[in-house]
Amino acid sequence: MRRLIYSIYVVLVAIPLLLITLLTSLVTILGCWLGKSSFWGYYPGKIWSVLVCYLLLLRVHVERKQELQKNQSYVFVGNHQGTFDIFLVYGFLGRNFKWMIKHSIRKMPFIGPACQLAQHIFVDRRGPRKVYQSIQLAKKILCGGISLMIFPEGARTFTGHMGYFKKGAFQLADELQLPVVPVTINGSFDVLPRDKRWIRQHRLELIIHAPIYPIAKGEENVQYLLEQSYAAIQTGLPQHYKGMVRNEDQDVIS
Repeated sequence: MRRLIYSIYVVLVAIPLLLITLLTSLVTILGCWLGKSSFWGYYPGKIWSVLVCYLLLLRVHVERKQELQKNQSYVFVGNHQGTFDIFLVYGFLGRNFKWMIKHSIRKMPFIGPACQLAQHIFVDRRGPRKVYQSIQLAKKILCGGISLMIFPEGARTFTGHMGYFKKGAFQLADELQLPVVPVTINGSFDVLPRDKRWIRQHRLELIIHAPIYPIAKGEENVQYLLEQSYAAIQTGLPQHYKGMVRNEDQDVIS
């Protein structure tokens, strides 16, 4: 009965949520067009994400293992449980950051232009030159405390378990010599698994681990950042989602 009542409630708030999403995109586009994308590219999305979680009656818990330096830029990396990862991170990470997202999102109505004007970084893996351009753009943006958020798996899980990590996020951190901050996402898979179309009420949790600093520059450092980040994120997962389950979908989604 409780699940039925919640489902009816979700239907009732669906249209207001769509309107809020549209309004957020328009505010972001207008604000960034007028100037100061560091503000308008972050705060409308943050408010939107918090509203989505609260309107859907999703309880959120945030745990910070260590306070981060105010004006330091970081590369945040997290496990990719589902769609609600975006709302959880955007709304509750507590840092001004840019997303690193696949280039196909650029084509989405309203959301694509909003992301572009907000200076989120589109990853285009269709050639080395495109990848190089993404790295150069990141170098310009990631300064003065502006950080980057990446899902190194590159695709949402089908099981709740983590897949393998691609090296791109850690190569970027190595190139810019930035510390990496692992974040564990819990509950998003339970709210909306990738193969489902209906939201379920479940607690969301975001664990922000201590930063991992570069030990050098080069392949050894890249591998170190990747392995340490993977291990840290695993420690925050519930027992039934620990361990790697290979997600073949990672090989085809950029």
